[in-house]
Amino acid sequence: MTIKNTTKLGGTASGVTVAKVGHGLMMMTWRGSGPVPEEQCFAAIKAGIDALPRGARILLNSGEFYANDLGTGNLELIARFFEKYPDYADRAFLSVKGGMAPKGLAPDSSPENLRRSVDNINAALRGTKKMDLFECARVDPKVPIEESVKTLAGLIQEGKFDHIGLSECSAATLRRANAVHPIAAVEIEISPWSYEEETKKVIATAQELGISVVAYSPLGRGFLTGAIKSINDLPEDDNRRRFTRFGEEYIKHNVALVHAFEAIAAKKGCTTGQLSIAWVGALGPHVIPLPGSSKNERTLENLAAGDVQLTEADLAEINEAIAKHEVKGDRYFGNPQIAHLWG
Repeated sequence: MTIKNTTKLGGTASGVTVAKVGHGLMMMTWRGSGPVPEEQCFAAIKAGIDALPRGARILLNSGEFYANDLGTGNLELIARFFEKYPDYADRAFLSVKGGMAPKGLAPDSSPENLRRSVDNINAALRGTKKMDLFECARVDPKVPIEESVKTLAGLIQEGKFDHIGLSECSAATLRRANAVHPIAAVEIEISPWSYEEETKKVIATAQELGISVVAYSPLGRGFLTGAIKSINDLPEDDNRRRFTRFGEEYIKHNVALVHAFEAIAAKKGCTTGQLSIAWVGALGPHVIPLPGSSKNERTLENLAAGDVQLTEADLAEINEAIAKHEVKGDRYFGNPQIAHLWG
């Protein structure tokens, strides 16, 4: 299998061509049941790179704290992958979230912590692959975004990574940050069940400024694949049980949207998950859906969604379904401030 649809990244990475669909690696190592077997992870990463057209790279997304102990387990897995497959390093564009307090999930964009975070990430990668893009996982309300970007620009000058990204920021913050140094990508949650007014503003602002939008959880954390019809479909130690949308009463309501997508996907000749990813990608040429996968067959299914072409009639039908089936429940835990959303 070779995918066809590619796009350019933004900002200082505008010369980089990537697959239209990226590959999130978080759930390989940050899951209640423990890490996925290493060879299975390697096969999932390798399958995506092998499917690339000539000259394109795949956007791999990791995090400094993507492990059950909030340590660098995900980055160490990536390092072992590139040690085994060194020729694949230049075919991947590695984006890493950091800038959180050590062993915690509170944003800390002080110059000292940003340097610590970047150095910690690079140490975990052990020179097997350069970090292409660093992004603060959340916006620190205690530090002006201009100061954070200045600090990161200085670390770029030191050769520690190449491009700056932002995550879960508002459109206004994105504009302020980009005025200090070109932002290559902004990562926000986008899916048919997560499409808020601020989401639309960030997408529009990014397009105006020439910034890529990396859309995490385009499958609604797996819900929009149709595989979750009850809370009992989630393992007892699954982190999603903490999210309000996955409460049993909300699942019973929200599954109506999935049923509508299943009907449209059947007519389109694709999976329900592919339809969701394709819809996210259709929000703009600069929008890169970022589904996660730890299985090679799912990686290929996700990437193939970038080649699903949605007509105006398709989009009208999908948008009608989204408007008709209002989603109940919050994106995270009921309080956006706890999750540091739209910083």
